[in-house]
Amino acid sequence: MMYSTTPTSNSSAVSNSSALSGQLPQQIFTRREVIPLQDNVLWRIEHGAVRTLTWSENGTFITLGYWGLGDLIGYPLSKVKPYQIQCLTGVEISIVPPHLWHQDINALLSHIQQAENLLSIVHRKPISLRLWQFLVWLSEKFGRDVDKGKLIDLNVTHQDIAEVLNTTRVTVTRLLQQLEEEGTVLRHKRRIILRLPNKLIKNYDSALCQPTCL
Repeated sequence: MMYSTTPTSNSSAVSNSSALSGQLPQQIFTRREVIPLQDNVLWRIEHGAVRTLTWSENGTFITLGYWGLGDLIGYPLSKVKPYQIQCLTGVEISIVPPHLWHQDINALLSHIQQAENLLSIVHRKPISLRLWQFLVWLSEKFGRDVDKGKLIDLNVTHQDIAEVLNTTRVTVTRLLQQLEEEGTVLRHKRRIILRLPNKLIKNYDSALCQPTCL
């Protein structure tokens, strides 16, 4: 079972915002720390990774996005309540005040594009396709090439994945075990390595172009 997805890139947003980085006040947060919300401030990630999330009336977490180097985050980009920004690693961020937002237009556009890309993934069927595309998305955003494939350099638990994909931790664990048995996913300590041979990816491009029948 192998699937493909369109890679997400925010390289242009990173390059266009780099000139401002040294001119803005910065803050450092530790893993699992929550970044405070401000109505009139955006944060640009200079190092590390975060996720944005909300939760339902019964306390179920709903992940809204995963964000890394060069991404803009903050409450002004969302109308969702409650809303939280949680650090997945140690994080260094720059504070971007409103009068400078127009200078980061590429990062703002990238935020919208990434949110829509992730939204399209979490509505894929079946769940196995949804999981695979999310893993590829993570590998393009947070991955690095290693000898055996592409390492997702982010500690994402089965429960974290389940919250993104609107499924259960048990289902995620079962499907990851299937991918391991097929050799398309490898484990490296607490990280995931994807094996992404191009010739196998191309075999599924046509299938992804077809609408899913209900």
